[in-house]
Amino acid sequence: MSVELETSEGVDESEKKSSGAPEGENHTRMADLSELLKEGTKEAHDRAENTQFVKDFLKGNIRKELFKLATTALYFTYSALEEEMDRNRDHPAFAALYFPVELHRKEALAKDLLYFFGEDWKTQVQCSEATRKYVERIHYVGQKEPELLVAHAYTRYMGDLSGGQVLRKVAQRALKLPSTGEGTHFYLFENVDNAQQFKQLYRARLNALDLTLKTKEKIVQEANKAFEYNMQVFNELDQAGSLLAKETLEDGLPMHNGKGDIRKCPYYAAGQDKGALDGSGCPFRTALSVLSKPGLQFILATTVALAAGLLAWYYV
Repeated sequence: MSVELETSEGVDESEKKSSGAPEGENHTRMADLSELLKEGTKEAHDRAENTQFVKDFLKGNIRKELFKLATTALYFTYSALEEEMDRNRDHPAFAALYFPVELHRKEALAKDLLYFFGEDWKTQVQCSEATRKYVERIHYVGQKEPELLVAHAYTRYMGDLSGGQVLRKVAQRALKLPSTGEGTHFYLFENVDNAQQFKQLYRARLNALDLTLKTKEKIVQEANKAFEYNMQVFNELDQAGSLLAKETLEDGLPMHNGKGDIRKCPYYAAGQDKGALDGSGCPFRTALSVLSKPGLQFILATTVALAAGLLAWYYV
C-alpha cells in the first residue's frame, strides 16, 4: 500500500484542521518510517552501488582469507549491536523490534569463526580501526539515544534477510565452501521460516512505533551516518589498493600464482618483452606481501564485511 493511502486512513478532515499543523506536515508525520528510511538513504545507496569493490564482490571476486577476516569484522559489529539491543529490549522506541531468537547473529558468526580459525579463534581475531569506530557509535546510541538503535537494526537485519542470501551463494560458489553451511552460518536464519513474510512483519512493527516526526528524521539521519562509516572503510580499501598497485621486487624474480610454469605468467612475459625483468615484479607477490601484514588484513576484512551490508540493502 502506498504512503498516500496509508496516511489517509482513519483521519477525517475535521481532525486534520483541528491539529493546527498544515495538511502536508500531517501527511509527512504519518508516513511509514520504513519508506522514509528507504527514500532518505537513496543517495547513500547509489554511492555504495557504484563502488568497484561492491561490484567485484557480487561477481565473486573475493579471496578466502579476506572472507574469513570479513566474518571477524561482522562478529565485532553484531556483538556491539546485539549487546545494545539486549540492553534496550524494553525501551518503548525499540521493544517491538526485539527478535533475538529469529535475528541475532553473534552465535552464528562465532560458529563461522570456529570453522575458519579453529578452537583458538578468539585469540586470533582483532577489531580493525574502521570497525572500532562503528562499534563505538553503536554503543553510544544504545546508551545515550536508544531510539536511534532502530536505524542500525533495520539496515542490518533487513539486508541480511534479503541480499545476504545472495552473498551466501556467491561466497559458497567462489570460495568452494560446504553447501551444508560451514563458514556461512551468518547468512542462515534457522528460526525464520519465510524471510519475505518476516520482513513484512518487521516493517509493520517498525511503522507502528509511536515516534514523532522529529524522531523519525533523526533515525533517517542515523541510517545515513551508518553509511558514512561504511564509506570510511572504503577509503581504507583505497589505501590498501594503492599499496597492491605498487610493483615490488622480491628476491629478484617476478611472481605468479605459484602453479605451473612461471613463463606462462602474463606479467612475466610482458616484463621479458620489455627487458624489464630486473626492474619489476609480479603483482601477485606484491599482494601476498601486503596481505601478510595483519593491519592491512583487517582493513580489507572490514571493507568486505561492510560492503556486504551495503550490498544487502539493494535487495531489501
